[in-house]
Amino acid sequence: MSSGYPPGRIRHSPPGVGWVDIAAHVPGVSRFEPWFSGQLGGPMAGLAPLIGELLGAERAAIEIEIEIEIEIEDIVPFGVETGEPVRFAGMFHPVASNLTMAEAKRSRINAFGIQYDGKTGLSTSDFSWAA
Repeated sequence: MSSGYPPGRIRHSPPGVGWVDIAAHVPGVSRFEPWFSGQLGGPMAGLAPLIGELLGAERAAIEIEIEIEIEIEDIVPFGVETGEPVRFAGMFHPVASNLTMAEAKRSRINAFGIQYDGKTGLSTSDFSWAA
C-alpha cells in the first residue's frame, strides 16, 4: 500500500524558504537553493527530509543574537583507574558514531527565542561540518 508520499519524506512537511541576509554581497540568491535543499550534502542534507518543498531563496534583513556558555567534563565511572570516560560506540548520531558521555558544568544557551540550561551532553574530538 502506498501513502502517496515520496520515500523518506515526513507526511505534512511544511514548505521551506532559504533566507540570505540583505547585507550579504552575493549575486543572485538562487545560487543558494542547492545548499538550502541539501543537494550539496552536509548538515542540510540531513534536514532535507523534514522540508516538504523548497519554495526558493529570498533576501531579508537578518539579525542574530546568540548567547552560549558551555563547559563540559567527561564522565569517568567510579573505580576506573585509567581515567577512561564512558563512551557510546557504533551508534547513529549526526555528529559522530563514537561519542563520549559528558556532564555539563556550565551550559546555557539563549538563541532564536529558546533558552536552555543543559545538565548532560556528548562530546567528540572528531566533529566536522564537512560533507
